[in-house]
Amino acid sequence: MAYQTPITIKDTIDNIKKRHYLLPSIQREFVWDTNQIEMLFDSLMRDYPISTFLFWQVDKSKIKDFQFYEFLNKYHEKDNRHNRKAEPNDDENIIALLDGQQRMTSLYVALTGSYAKKMPYYQWNSPHAFPEKKLYLNLLKPSDELEIEYDFKFLTEDDAVPTEGYFWFECGKILELTDMGKISMFMMKSKLMDTSVYAEAQSEFAINTLNEFFNVIHQKGTISYYLEKSEELDKVLQIFIRINSGGTKLSYSDLLLSIATAQWKEKDAREVIHEFVDSINQIGDGFNFNKDIVLKSCLVLADFDVKFKVDNFTKENMLTIESNWDKTSAAMRSSIELVSKLGYSRNNLSATNTIIPIAYFIYKNDFVDSILHSGQRDGDRKAIKEWLARVLLRGSFGGTPDSIYPVMRNIFNGNLGRFPLPEIIEHYRGRNKSISFNEDDIESILDLQYGKAKTYCALSLLYPGLNYSFKYHQDHIHPQSFFNKKTLRKDGFSEEVIDTYLSHYNSLANLQLLQATQNIEKSDKPFSYWLEQTYSTQAERESCLMQNHIAPNQSLEFSDFINFIEVRRKTLKNQLMTMLDVKTMTAELELTE
Repeated sequence: MAYQTPITIKDTIDNIKKRHYLLPSIQREFVWDTNQIEMLFDSLMRDYPISTFLFWQVDKSKIKDFQFYEFLNKYHEKDNRHNRKAEPNDDENIIALLDGQQRMTSLYVALTGSYAKKMPYYQWNSPHAFPEKKLYLNLLKPSDELEIEYDFKFLTEDDAVPTEGYFWFECGKILELTDMGKISMFMMKSKLMDTSVYAEAQSEFAINTLNEFFNVIHQKGTISYYLEKSEELDKVLQIFIRINSGGTKLSYSDLLLSIATAQWKEKDAREVIHEFVDSINQIGDGFNFNKDIVLKSCLVLADFDVKFKVDNFTKENMLTIESNWDKTSAAMRSSIELVSKLGYSRNNLSATNTIIPIAYFIYKNDFVDSILHSGQRDGDRKAIKEWLARVLLRGSFGGTPDSIYPVMRNIFNGNLGRFPLPEIIEHYRGRNKSISFNEDDIESILDLQYGKAKTYCALSLLYPGLNYSFKYHQDHIHPQSFFNKKTLRKDGFSEEVIDTYLSHYNSLANLQLLQATQNIEKSDKPFSYWLEQTYSTQAERESCLMQNHIAPNQSLEFSDFINFIEVRRKTLKNQLMTMLDVKTMTAELELTE
């Protein structure tokens, strides 16, 4: 490995465009955010070091022995996050980047492409959620931010229009300005040197800034690098691991995927796993699984040590995972389809790693084809539903749950043929990861608020008989729109009563699970009116009330809301205490006396 003469950013970009520079399959994907790219360009302009790169020269005769990917330049968080597989010819050697991918991809995105990230508060399927942005540089003044000198910003085309104090130069255009004459022509056509348009200080700043940007891209040898010429994959892999496993540059899951990609024989691990992640995230109402969950599942289901550490990533382990992939992925998909069938999605599955024990149970018992629909598996589905609600309510899978997986494997293997919920509860009783509850826990559950992920878990326990062929919504029994302070005052309620109404209408005692179509029909109708309108007979109405844990003789008038909440809270508490096998504090005291 030898240090080489530095090259310019322009030459680097040209080599990427010509596909002379590629990414080896052991590299992870692009993960930098826009602020990191902006900071990188500020560092370049201030002549700060951006660290060296490590290139791997692959002889043309060896190119077919490895898998390579092209650099990404039009990043889109939803539609274009994955690098495209490269198809290099074997006419000449290629250079693969071993270290510095995030920096080099950032240069390529900023100078030749765009960056589209989801905007806050927009739905993922909204056409306006992912505006395309390019990198711009303000030529009129320095950045207003502390510790940043040059004002680089990713902006949409509409946001980049000139305003007072801002002339946004599209950074990619610097590649077209190949000499100082073109720089001067651009300045003149843009009137940046016209002091009747811009202040003298602004013109001076624009000239100096654009000249410096030209020097950084076209003239300075900014890209310093070492070149490795070994054709031994094992040696290259060891170099890659040594570079990337010492700090936080590369997560262990990235490393596992890198090694799997290098060592799988029949499949391209990177491509297979990325496609799988994309597909499982589209199940039901959508999820937010990532490759970490998939890779951890591979370790757990193969009965390997579950920790992400280099020692577990042996060639033998990787080949076992590859040979098990079809069965592993099928078990994972079934577990996610089941969780979706139980009403979970990205909005309420607060711990995505909870699907791993479910997948292990399906995998070990060969229940892939039966767990979703077979009548024989109805008891397992109910047990899984309760287990999932328990662990999510208790937060058992928060932090690093690696200690849970070996225990769960032992319990499942000791109780083949059924989901052993009683054994799991008993094993963890009184321990750190307990999924048992006491009376105080139940009170906390009753305080859960509308729309929260844990609230759905509690409601799923309270509605054990739902038909999950339908979609269910969290619904306010007394409509949310009724709880308006101005309206309540107008209707003559006292301030004290208003405060009580407003502090309780979002609580569990005023919530139910309602079929999506019924929820839309119910809308803002008073509950008593909706009940009369929806169910034609008294027997049907009473059945509906009982299913919703409301006594048939309970007043449903909005003016009796406080009493309604008090009574239903007690009813829900009793139901949860029974379902979760909770003894009252009084009973526990009697047992200890």
